[in-house]
Amino acid sequence: MLDLNVNEPDQLVQVAHALSTRARVDMLKLLYTRSMNIIEISEALKLPVSTVANNVKILEAAKLLTTELLPAARGAMKVCTRSYDDIHISLNPAIQSTKENYGVYEVEIPIGLYSDCEVYPTCGMASGTEMIIREDEPASFYHPKHIDAQIIWFRKGYLEYILPLELPQNVKIKSLELSMEICSEAPNFDNDWPSDISVWVNGLEIGMWTSPGDFGDRRGRLNPSWWLDWTTQYGLLKTWRVDEDRTTLDMKKVSDVGINDLQLEGRPNLRLRIGVDPNAVHKGGVNIFGRQFGDYEQDIKMRIQYVPLSEEA
Repeated sequence: MLDLNVNEPDQLVQVAHALSTRARVDMLKLLYTRSMNIIEISEALKLPVSTVANNVKILEAAKLLTTELLPAARGAMKVCTRSYDDIHISLNPAIQSTKENYGVYEVEIPIGLYSDCEVYPTCGMASGTEMIIREDEPASFYHPKHIDAQIIWFRKGYLEYILPLELPQNVKIKSLELSMEICSEAPNFDNDWPSDISVWVNGLEIGMWTSPGDFGDRRGRLNPSWWLDWTTQYGLLKTWRVDEDRTTLDMKKVSDVGINDLQLEGRPNLRLRIGVDPNAVHKGGVNIFGRQFGDYEQDIKMRIQYVPLSEEA
């Protein structure tokens, strides 16, 4: 649920504007049961594709839907997913948003700063200026230069990171978010190359995403000029969120793992593993992008919301 109030006027006005036309309300209603691409929405609502595209931008700016570029028969298609089922608006200025009661802890860890790995060819890594190790030599993943990596790829296996938990004492963790730009790993690239990429926290799998491919149909927005055109170029930004009773991936439930299952309180750190389960159906590898590669200027981000134990009680 999205909570809005008059103490956050800019967000309230933006959401109200996004809901101010029948076409955009109809689009959100259409997206209740499933995600749809812009052409499907256009056909269902009998609206021009250009009209739908413009309205999607407005809804996306208000964070009422999210979009994802997926490979299609010709180029790529923009797939739309509704972000919320309910919106609550309070016009009483004395009522503060419940979000203001939360403390927030955020940390971003470079993709090369992994603490453990088990990888198999095809595999390799590069910094923003050069290839760091020789390709397809898993033993090289332990070379000290790996901390400079800005793109890492492997066909099978995993990378594991240790993220610090520098939280105040006597707090209750309410949610955990992990976001990263990732895709499959094929030789060179292949937009139709599915891979079941899993994320584990403290040894517990929180959810799996089937990447549709290893994307190379265009250059990544941030890629350095020396990076070759015929190899992997960009990924998709994915966000896992663990709250009290479930885990979602880009707002869609992927497992019943809740925040209490992760046993985070009182720990100095969190173990994050990214990889492909040996029992996965689609063993298509992983590409992980840092701040200097792909389309998104970020590494691996973690965001934790917490409340004092006194408020939890």
